Amino acid sequence: MVYLLAKPFTIMYYFGRHVASYRHLPENILTGNILVDKERKSVMAITDWPESERPRERLIKEGSGSLSDAELLAIFLRTGSHGKSAVDLAREIMKHFGSLKSLFTAQLADFKTVNGIGPAKYTQLQAILELSRRLLSEDMAEGIVLGAPRSVKDYLRLSLCERPYEAFIVLFLDAANRLIESVELFRGTLTHANVYPRELVKAALEKNAASVMLAHNHPAGSATPSEADKRMTRVLGQALDLVEVRLLDHFIVAGSDIFSFAEEGLIAPSLVGSDMV
Repeated sequence: MVYLLAKPFTIMYYFGRHVASYRHLPENILTGNILVDKERKSVMAITDWPESERPRERLIKEGSGSLSDAELLAIFLRTGSHGKSAVDLAREIMKHFGSLKSLFTAQLADFKTVNGIGPAKYTQLQAILELSRRLLSEDMAEGIVLGAPRSVKDYLRLSLCERPYEAFIVLFLDAANRLIESVELFRGTLTHANVYPRELVKAALEKNAASVMLAHNHPAGSATPSEADKRMTRVLGQALDLVEVRLLDHFIVAGSDIFSFAEEGLIAPSLVGSDMV
């Protein structure tokens, strides 16, 4: 508990080590001597916090890595709601969703169940995700994909982790192993997607690809490949061999986990190259 002392022309309140003038107090508090719980710190605007504790100023001074998930989210939210600061609201959102993964993969209906956020924040979040995907896609298009395996994995996580259905993505690469295009070639249900070798070969030829990387997600399971996944990879590799298009890797994404067939020796290392580790 903290005490609020009311005196003529001298009204101040104390939360921990923060002191603010009466101008920042809600009108319903300016009525006399009352007790305020520490949890009511939310009535103090973030702009009234010491500069060393404000998320935006800390990010500029110390870098984004110094902030918690809730503080980073608060910068995105910009404002709070119903007497809550942006940090308070961000903490409530993180508690509601439980993790960043759940937050970023939530549907619009899930957002509507949380007070203080709705369609506007949902669309902003989706825009940020798409910009992140496009940034990673640009990196792969400008550089050599085989030399940046982390960028490939990050891109695939962002592309596949939030999908509630099983999707099959193909990265088409040129002779210098630069990205030509990333395409969702097949889409299925929660547990499986039908993949047709003929369509994959046709798309590779149309894009004049020298090699491809495959990826699909397991929305309801782990990233460990099933026997069907292994069999499908062999069949697709054989079909691509017929038209002299190399299969470099096949990734399986499950949440933040990702499995690489090449790294596990399930695709001939002679086709992969030493950089794909």
